[in-house]
Amino acid sequence: MLLVRLSVLLVALALLNGCEQTDAPPLDQQLYVWQRQWTSAHDAALQDSRADFSTLRVLALQAFPQAGWSRARVDPALLKRDGRPLIAVIRLDGQLKSLDQDDVTTHIQQVLSEWQGQGLTLSGVEIDHDAGSARLPAYREFLTHLRAALPAALPLSITALPAWLDSPELPALLATVDSSVLQVHAVSDPRRGLFDPDQARKWVNAWSLITSKPFYLALPAYGVALLPGASGAPVVESEVPVGRAGQRRELLADPLQLSALTAELRADPPTHLAGLIWFRLPLVGDRRAWSLNTLRAVARGDSLDSRLSLKLIAQDDLYDISVSNQGNLDNAWPERVTLAVRGCDGADALAGYALQQSPDLLTFTRLRDGRIPAGEQRAIGWARCAHIDQGGSNVHP
Repeated sequence: MLLVRLSVLLVALALLNGCEQTDAPPLDQQLYVWQRQWTSAHDAALQDSRADFSTLRVLALQAFPQAGWSRARVDPALLKRDGRPLIAVIRLDGQLKSLDQDDVTTHIQQVLSEWQGQGLTLSGVEIDHDAGSARLPAYREFLTHLRAALPAALPLSITALPAWLDSPELPALLATVDSSVLQVHAVSDPRRGLFDPDQARKWVNAWSLITSKPFYLALPAYGVALLPGASGAPVVESEVPVGRAGQRRELLADPLQLSALTAELRADPPTHLAGLIWFRLPLVGDRRAWSLNTLRAVARGDSLDSRLSLKLIAQDDLYDISVSNQGNLDNAWPERVTLAVRGCDGADALAGYALQQSPDLLTFTRLRDGRIPAGEQRAIGWARCAHIDQGGSNVHP
C-alpha cells in the first residue's frame, strides 16, 4: 500500500511540474524609435531603456503622396553600440493612391543596404501601411513581391489595423508575412480619444482567432493635441509642432489604463500574442510622451504612484521654489501650492503659475496644463523671505 501511495504521489508531482512547464512565457517588450531626426538625446534614452526593452523598431523610410520619399536620419553609431535586435520600419502613407511594387521595393532595398553598409545587422523589416480594407488584395500582392525580393532569412512583418478584422482578405494577407503588429491606438476618429482599453482587448482577442502566426500589440505611451481644422475635422499635432494658431485639446494615453491592460494580458495572454511594442521611445524634452521612468514602470508591471513634494533651495534669504515628483508616474502640475512664510519682501511666479501674496502666505495657482515627469521637478517661482515653513506648506494636486 505504501508503494502504491508513493507512486500516486510521484505521478501527481510530475503532473504539477508539467503544468508549470507549460506556463506562458512573459510577454516580450519592445520599443518604436520614431524620431525622423536623431539628436544627442537618443544616446541616454537608448542606454536607459536597454534593461527593459528587448528590441528596437526604428523608423527608417517614409513615402508620402505629395512629398515623396524621406529617410529618417538615424545615428548608426548609437544603434551599433546599443546592440539590441534591430527592425527597420518602412512607413508607406495610407493616402498613397497605389504602391508601385518595383519602385517601393527598390527604395526599401536601398535603405537596408545603406544600413548594412554602416555596420548595422538587421533582425527584420516592418511595413507600416494604413491600407483601406478594399485595397488589401493589392497590398497582399505587394507584400508577396517584397517577400521574394528580400533575403529569405530576414523576417517580414506588417503593422495591422483593427478595421481589417472585417475583411475576408485578412487571412491571405497575414499568410504573406512572418508576423503582424496590431495597432490599437490612434485608429479611430481622434475626437473619440487616443485609446480605448476595453476595445483594444476585444480587438486583440479577435486577432488571435484569425492569425496562425505570432503577433505583437502596439501600445501608446504618448499624447497628441487636436486643433480646429478648416474642414471641421481636427488637425492632429504630435511630436512635430504644427504651425497653426488655435486652442489645443490635449489627449494623453493614461498609464494607469495601460498598466491594467498589460496586467490582464500577462495573466491571460491571447493565443499567438508574442509581445508588446511601445510607441515611442521618449527623449528628454518630449512633452507629448510619457517619461521613460513611467514607461519602464508600466512595462515591468510595477505599481504606479506620483509623490509630489515641495522643494526649496535657499541662498541666504532667497528661495527657489519647485515641485518635485519622486514617484514613478508622471503627474499634472499641481493646481495650487501654498507656502507659510514670514518676512517676505519680494516674490514672483514663473510661467504657468500666478502668485497671490499675503503677509503670512504665498499661493501659487496653475494657469495652464502641464506635466511633471516621474523623477523630475518643475520650478514654479521664487521668494525673498526671512523664513518659509516647509512643514506648514502644501502641494494641492
